[in-house]
Amino acid sequence: MTGPGREASQPFGFAEVTGPSMVPTLLHGDQLLVHYAGRLKAGDVAVMRHPLRQDLLIVKRLVERRGGGWWVLGDNPGAEGDSRVFGVVPAELVLGRVRLRYRPVTPGRRRSAGVLLAWLFSAVRPVLSRRSPA
Repeated sequence: MTGPGREASQPFGFAEVTGPSMVPTLLHGDQLLVHYAGRLKAGDVAVMRHPLRQDLLIVKRLVERRGGGWWVLGDNPGAEGDSRVFGVVPAELVLGRVRLRYRPVTPGRRRSAGVLLAWLFSAVRPVLSRRSPA
């Protein structure tokens, strides 16, 4: 995932998804609206700093609180790079909750009226919490 990270004075920010770990909820190239303020709960999709590479931002689903952190999983069970690999993410590394995703038009794709209507209908969607993550 790419993005500038949390700006202390801004309650919202933007990030871009890279990789397949959150498919089908999020796809590579999706743009995310991140809400830095507010309470996090199990089932939320959140942006966080990778616990082993804190210069890297990742997006995962919060599964449960464990001690001083979160057990996180991607929505794609076949993809690696979540708590099954690096363990619990300390709470201070969890930056904010993903509220919306914007899916840009796929480059090079035919742009018939039907394709454009389908894109308009699904381009912006809220990212909802889920009680039983991946």
